[in-house]
Amino acid sequence: MGLFDKLKRGLAKTKQVLQTDVRDLFKAGDILDEEKLQQFESRLLKTDMGVEAAGAIVADLREHHGGRTVVLVEIWDTVKRQLQAQLSWDDETGWDASDPLSPLESADAGPTVILVAGVNGAGKTTSIAKLANLLQGAGKTVVLAAGDTFRAAAVEQLTMWSERLGCEIVKQASGADPASVAHIGCERALETNSDYLIVDTAGRLQTQKNLMDELAKVHRVISKKIPGAPHESLLVLDATTGQNGVSQARNFSEVTECTGIILAKLDGTAKGGVVVPIRQQMGIPVKYVGVGEQIDDLEPFDPDNFVDALIAD
Repeated sequence: MGLFDKLKRGLAKTKQVLQTDVRDLFKAGDILDEEKLQQFESRLLKTDMGVEAAGAIVADLREHHGGRTVVLVEIWDTVKRQLQAQLSWDDETGWDASDPLSPLESADAGPTVILVAGVNGAGKTTSIAKLANLLQGAGKTVVLAAGDTFRAAAVEQLTMWSERLGCEIVKQASGADPASVAHIGCERALETNSDYLIVDTAGRLQTQKNLMDELAKVHRVISKKIPGAPHESLLVLDATTGQNGVSQARNFSEVTECTGIILAKLDGTAKGGVVVPIRQQMGIPVKYVGVGEQIDDLEPFDPDNFVDALIAD
């Protein structure tokens, strides 16, 4: 199965909501009245895209089709165009679909440091492994730093992935200071002249102040050891999270200056519309999408492909 097909499968739930509602509400030959538009807006909210995004789509439909005979293909075109506009990102115009590393910022010299955060269960450790695999596939050398020391299973899991991938890992005993692991990771990446250092951090809720303070400390230690680092601070979000994802993005961004999102677990049970309010309210781009459980099931986020998969027949 190709990546586009996997993306379509991952967005199946949102697609079903949209297509069923369009079929039910907008029947060919009917007049598109205000009642139908308001009903459609309430159903758009079921996709987790948020009030602002849903309102913009309905406003566009009202302007171009309100009071007129319904032509389904034109309705779809308007919805698609509005979604693409809401998901577009100026910096992404330079992303090269053939280069999976193009969404990532890189260091001018020395190792590029990627700090990865996220709540427990979001798919953070697996996403790190997928990202490391993607980097290695592009010929880059990678060091992993197992900074999720509060959970022994996380260190074990990341160690297992490092062995499978054949990349170096820096770790310490369970309960060790995560900032210390990050510091040692920076030293090792510098010593080995590695291209990338990926620093895992403890899974935490955005409401756990002590752990968020620890994350801020990790960020400070990295920046002191390698000027300009971390070059990327990525938040892994579970695509099934819904509107809570907006809260996560806001709180983590305050601590880590979040530069992008990895949308994980886009497996068909998710409502992928949550990427829209995160983009609108936070200005944070989705950089990668996890579209399956295999190690190579990670692809750069492309707004046009995302909407095409959502709207495709």
